[in-house]
Formats: sequence, C-alpha cells, structure tokens
Amino acid sequence: MKKVLVASLCAVLALTGCGSSKEASSNQGAGSQEEKRTLVVSTWGLSEDVLHEEVYGPFEEVYNCEVVLELGTTSERYMKLENDPNSIVDVIELSQSAAANGYEAGLFEQLDYTQLPNAQDLVPAAAAMTETGYGPAYAVNSIGIIYDREAVGFEITEFADLWNPELEGKISIPEITSTFGPAMMYMASDYKGVDITTDNGAAAFEALAELKPNIVKTYSKSSDLSNMFASGEIEVAVVGDFAIPTVQSAAPQVEYVSPASGTYANFNTVDMNKNSKNKDLAYAYINWRISGELQSVTAEKLNEAPTNSTVQLSEEQAMNKTYGEVAENAKAIDFSFVNPILNDWIDQWNRTINS
Repeated sequence: MKKVLVASLCAVLALTGCGSSKEASSNQGAGSQEEKRTLVVSTWGLSEDVLHEEVYGPFEEVYNCEVVLELGTTSERYMKLENDPNSIVDVIELSQSAAANGYEAGLFEQLDYTQLPNAQDLVPAAAAMTETGYGPAYAVNSIGIIYDREAVGFEITEFADLWNPELEGKISIPEITSTFGPAMMYMASDYKGVDITTDNGAAAFEALAELKPNIVKTYSKSSDLSNMFASGEIEVAVVGDFAIPTVQSAAPQVEYVSPASGTYANFNTVDMNKNSKNKDLAYAYINWRISGELQSVTAEKLNEAPTNSTVQLSEEQAMNKTYGEVAENAKAIDFSFVNPILNDWIDQWNRTINS
C-alpha cells in the first residue's frame, strides 16, 4: 500500500508542478542527495505507528523530507501555538472549534487553493469550509456511545440512556475543553428538550448535574478510555468515532452505538501556520492529506471518515464512521455561538462536574 501511495504522490507532484522550480527539482522522487528539509506537524497522539506508515512515510519519501511531530490534545497544542509567535510548527491538525479560534486570532495562513488541486474533490460541507481561505477539512467524525453490554446488563441505544440510574458510577464523558466537549453540552440540552442557543446552556448544566452520579471521571484524551475499560473502571463512555479502534484494541468486548435519533459532527482541519518557513512543503502536505488516495487508506486504517468525494466505502468499511446514514443524521455545532461563551461554560463545568 505504501508503494501505491508513493506512486500517487509522485504523480500529483508531476501533474501539478506546485511550488517553485527549485522545490520541484529537490523533491522529485526519493533518494535525492540534497539535505533533507523538516516539516513540523502538530497533531494528536493517536495511532502514531499507522500515521508514520501510511501518511508521513510516503510523504517523506517523495518530498525528501522528515516529518517531525508535535503531539498533544487539541487545547494543549492550540494554546502552545497561540502563545508562541516563533513556533516552528508548519501545519496543525485541529478540531473545528479550535481552528475557528485560530482564524479569529489570525494565526493561520489564508491559502491559495490553486495550489491544492485535491480541494476540488471535497464533499459539499467540507468545500463550504474552504470559502474563508483557511485550511480544509481532511476528516469528519461524530460522537456516540461505546459500552460493555455484558457488564452493563442491558442495551444502550440513545444518549438519553446515559441518565439511567443503573449506570451510577460507570460512565466517562469528554472534558469540556476536548474536541467533543461542546457536543456534550448540546447533547445534555437535547435531553432537556431545550435548544441550547436559547438559554446559553442553562438547561444543559441542569442535565449534567443530574448525570453526575453516573460519571466516574471525565477524560481529555480518548486513548485514556482504553485503560479505563480494560481495568473495569468504566463500562460506558461518550466518545468520538475516530477512537473506536484504539479502545477496542484494549477492550475488544465493547461495542459502539451511533444513536438513530442523530449525533453531532466535527470536522478535523489541517491549517498552515502563517509564520511557517516551509510553506511550499506545507501546501504539499495539506494537498496530500485531502487526497482521495490517502483518505481511502486512512478511512480503513485510522477510522477517519473521508471528506474527499472520490472515496467510496463499502458497508463494512463504513461501519462506525460518520459516513452515509450516520453523516446524514449528524447535526452541526455552531462554533460562532459556542466559542464566545466557552470560558463561561468551562467555569460552570468545573463547578458542576469536577468539584
């Protein structure tokens, strides 16, 4: 598979001729004797081995470079970049919410999409996000429930089931500052039957206070759920579908549920630091991340639902992904509403959940 992806990258490089002629001559094919350049990618720490094999390895080979990772949660990495104007990060992969903050703060390069030919194949929702000129969405995921049915003793089908008193001391939910923290607020407001934009989250916090007896702890890194399930510390969790393989590798008995009544979606974006010293290489990486060839692989190996419309998944491949019917039932989070009040939510969340 890696050889196929390398061949694809080489073909794109030859067709597009992106970047300067000096760049093209230095990047044509692996084995160049010129000194390797470095591309610093800020991303999450999930499935590093697969990422190196399928995403970074082929890119390094074709562009004669070394991809260096800066790992951490969304909030950790965003805050680090925001507070360091001299950051050496070239590209950063973020959730929609954090990316929106970066656009507002002027941290990211407004892109020349003529240098991103794969953007023409983005699905409509992802294509609409490029209208601002900032980085494209390379994956879409959504929130659901993962649980040990045998340990729980009954079937869970909807988010409302989390409030069942039989689940006392058995649940973990995402921390408010994590990728799906805002989705947890929306979901709690739905439980109360209230549109969250009408009361700024008041009903959501009432619902969370009612849920608190069932919560063992919150989590910031979905990889932490693996240990909690494996040790029996929890039996149920609210989680983004991208983390299913990681959790199931440690606790194969758990199963994932995307409620038929609907879920909440999140796009992962890839943006360029406006202060990057390697913008030509950053453009190439972003174009690679949204290519159909790569997303066909990451859909299977990383459980990333594709944003490239040329990628077609079988029923088996689409399982546990935000694709097809699940994607159609996924609702959007309005970050223009969330972000201005998020600090207030964090304060109240800590008083309600973490006190």
